[in-house]
Parts: sequence; structure tokens; C-alpha cells
Amino acid sequence: MPVAVGPYGQQQPACVDRIKMGFMMGFAVGMAAGAMFGTFSCLRVGMRGRELMGGVGKTMMQSGGTFGTFMSIGMGIRC
Repeated sequence: MPVAVGPYGQQQPACVDRIKMGFMMGFAVGMAAGAMFGTFSCLRVGMRGRELMGGVGKTMMQSGGTFGTFMSIGMGIRC
């Protein structure tokens, strides 16, 4: 199957590269959202110090992974 060429002669990224890029973009957005929501929820519960950092980090990783997974699925559908 021939590789698609863009308007100025450059090649389009492969489908696997697009899926990886979608995951990384989604992971970054999810980490930012997890930082905001995780900080708020941990402070509301009353966490402080090391416990706060662990709770916020856990929330950031969970939301980043979830949003990254859905973004990579969406990019895979577009391929």
C-alpha cells in the first residue's frame, strides 16, 4: 500500500505513531486535570504533607492513563 504524501512532499505519520501521539496528548491533558481535581479532593478530605503528594500523584496517574487510553482509541479509529 503506498504511503500518503502531504501537500508539500512530506510523509504523513504512520498509524502507530498517531496512536502513540494521541496517547501522549491525552496523558498530558489527563495529568493536568488530575492535578487540579486531585489537589482539591485531597485537601477537602484533609490530607497534608506526604499523604497529600501521594494522593495527588495517584489521581494524576489514573486520570492521565484513562484519558490517554481514550485518546489513543480515538486516534486509532481515525487511521
